[in-house]
Amino acid sequence: MTNISPFTATVLGLPRIGPRRELKRATESYWAGRSDAEALHAVAKELRIAQLTELTAAGLDSVPVGTFSYYDQMLDTAAMVGALPARVAGIEDPLDRYFAAARGNDSVEPLEMTKWFDINYHYLVPELGADTQFTLHPGKLLDELREALALGVPARPVVIGPLTFLKLAKDAEGDPLRRIDALLPLYVDLLGQLAAAGAQWVQIDEPVLVTDLTEAELAVAGRVYDELAAATDRPAILVATYFGRPGAALPVLAGTGVEGLAFDFTAGATVDDLAGVPALAGKLVVAGVVDGRNVWRTDLDQALSTLGTLLGSTGALVVSTSSSLLHVPYSLEAETGIEPVLRSWLAFGAEKMAEVRLLATALHDGTDAIAGELATARAALASRTADARLRNDTVRARLSALGPDATRRSPAAERRVLQGERLPLLPTTTIGSYPQTPAIRKERAALVKGDITAAQYRERMRSEIADVIALQEKLDLDVLVHGEPERNDMVQYFAEQLDGFCATANGWVQSYGTRCVRPPILFGDVTR
Repeated sequence: MTNISPFTATVLGLPRIGPRRELKRATESYWAGRSDAEALHAVAKELRIAQLTELTAAGLDSVPVGTFSYYDQMLDTAAMVGALPARVAGIEDPLDRYFAAARGNDSVEPLEMTKWFDINYHYLVPELGADTQFTLHPGKLLDELREALALGVPARPVVIGPLTFLKLAKDAEGDPLRRIDALLPLYVDLLGQLAAAGAQWVQIDEPVLVTDLTEAELAVAGRVYDELAAATDRPAILVATYFGRPGAALPVLAGTGVEGLAFDFTAGATVDDLAGVPALAGKLVVAGVVDGRNVWRTDLDQALSTLGTLLGSTGALVVSTSSSLLHVPYSLEAETGIEPVLRSWLAFGAEKMAEVRLLATALHDGTDAIAGELATARAALASRTADARLRNDTVRARLSALGPDATRRSPAAERRVLQGERLPLLPTTTIGSYPQTPAIRKERAALVKGDITAAQYRERMRSEIADVIALQEKLDLDVLVHGEPERNDMVQYFAEQLDGFCATANGWVQSYGTRCVRPPILFGDVTR
């Protein structure tokens, strides 16, 4: 390993769907056969380069690359280590094989999907079987690294770590972690190829290390990073933990030869945790003090206090987001409809990058260097604390007045009698929502643009409801539903009817694949 330089400001990862969901539209166009792979790759490259340019302009001196994905980063890792399911092996085109594993096709079942730790993002669960033979295919990561370096970007490739990959996989033959010795040589090989391509640092994401691990699993973790650190041709290694407190894994990692460790100070890690580990004095510590998974402005004074205390127990200190920015919208720039006071409380992805740079500047040049920004942040936080909308006394009084029976259901025996009077033994119904047809979407778009009035929209939705009811009556269903034609996203629709919530215009966040949601912002007590 050649001599490497520490850095000062970074983020742990990036969104990839596009600020206007450009990747979603390009991918779905490819799936529908309206465009080819070349067009999809062109959109993806344009989005990546725009991000790289933005992060460099924001003053980050280490920029993550490799967090871009056409569907999911765990699926990318499975493809990188040759662990896609055998049922897709017969699909000749690599991109179609990848998408078949993600979403299936007429003859292939997709991989299982589940939540990524305790957030709303969903990852694809790798399947490991008796026929799984790990082989390295690092082309995607190497290409994205070279792309960034050619632009003069201080690129840091990011990969899912071997422990997290195996622990989150599904193994038909038992504990997937038993395969670590088969997988580890591929990571050693990968490190060598990344170094040869020009990477000074590599970020290995191991969020599984904040979960409860047995002593045997912790011992495996220590051995894995001892072996990776012992590789002769490699970049400096940054092991990133997030979504929780590292706990017993912290001294284990600190005792290995890796050069850097990242911790989430917004979700459990504390200054005291690090102060008790002397080995960190020789490490680069990446302090996640800007929350990567909520939309609120950072308390810069509190973050600076944490950073100042950490200076005494680390070799070098880096300011960062706590996790990838995948979990927040791109930017507040498009949110011109949010009233100014509430808007001042918020920070989306672009604003969080700016906060990281501000904190790094203050850490190295003193708070006078960001005096104006500190004053603005303090005023916004004070405004939020004092705002009457955060606490509605009428709501609080009603809640306090609720008796113990308010949340209890009537006994099942009573409900059964009432249901038996109205329904057959095996009643039929549907789950509630009927398809949001192109005609419905066209009417909603016309309402938003002002081409029809709210009264006209309601009348057209009533007509749609009548058709849905008529269909259910024709089918002789027992419990009828109205089909919900009038709503957009089911969460956003209800939030728009309530005080205490704010709906964004373009606050899209990826849930999985091309599925994006605009989570409403809950900022105060809720009333209707």
